[in-house]
Amino acid sequence: MRFKSLMLSTIILSCVCASFANAEDSQVIRIATEGAYAPWNFVKPGGQLDGFEIELARDLCDRMKAKCEITAHDWEGLIPSLSGGKIDVIMAGMSITPKRQEVIGFSRTYAAPLNGFLVLDSSSLAKLPGESKSIDLDKDEAGAEAVIKEMAPLLKGKVIGVQGSTTASAFAEKYLSKVVEVREYKTVDSHNMDLMSGRIDAVLANAVVLKLATQDASLKGADMAGPVFSGGVFGPGIGIGLRKSDTDLKAKFDEAITAAVKDGTVKKLSEKWLKFDVTPLE
Repeated sequence: MRFKSLMLSTIILSCVCASFANAEDSQVIRIATEGAYAPWNFVKPGGQLDGFEIELARDLCDRMKAKCEITAHDWEGLIPSLSGGKIDVIMAGMSITPKRQEVIGFSRTYAAPLNGFLVLDSSSLAKLPGESKSIDLDKDEAGAEAVIKEMAPLLKGKVIGVQGSTTASAFAEKYLSKVVEVREYKTVDSHNMDLMSGRIDAVLANAVVLKLATQDASLKGADMAGPVFSGGVFGPGIGIGLRKSDTDLKAKFDEAITAAVKDGTVKKLSEKWLKFDVTPLE
């Protein structure tokens, strides 16, 4: 895994996922990812995109018999690029939330997200209450608030890093902002580096990304602490972002994702890349 800040806007990986008799007659589906969210999506040293979502995107395009082009963009520019017609699809670990649904449409979910805290082993936050608990905010918000209240004395006055414009930042703002200082970053790599340098006290992000990050030498001495959360502000899961008007394209992706879930492709790819099975519930 790599944990270096990436400023990406023009790296392009052309993915031809099916054979065409006449490519000029085929519409190219322009898929945008972030390229800085390993192992979901990232750029290899040679400049090629790879990761769970990149492999899954290729598989979905193959099922749809579509020609796809995958490009990497800064996270904050993804939705504006979609709305502005520069891209057709967002596939970048983007959780489906009511706020985002006001602006764009989504496919059915292709992954179920979990979010948690990364702290230094030497920190007092390494003893955050709720270790090993998985709390669904939709099913047990009262339980979540009870655990957060229990964590409050340890969190008070601390600085928590989150990636801006994400569900993690929404959770931190709703549940933690009265207790901690929430500091936003452009990428996960950036707040991880600030954690290691002591500029912040903890990170809140996708639990899969954080857990795998701890295997990298650059994050030696950091580990997950406290509970993991899902549902609520984190949304029902991760889906493909599309323009609301692209109903035909949504239907094609929905059908392809459903097939990939049913035949075990999502399970296989998520276990390969994420070391967890993030297959969403039907």
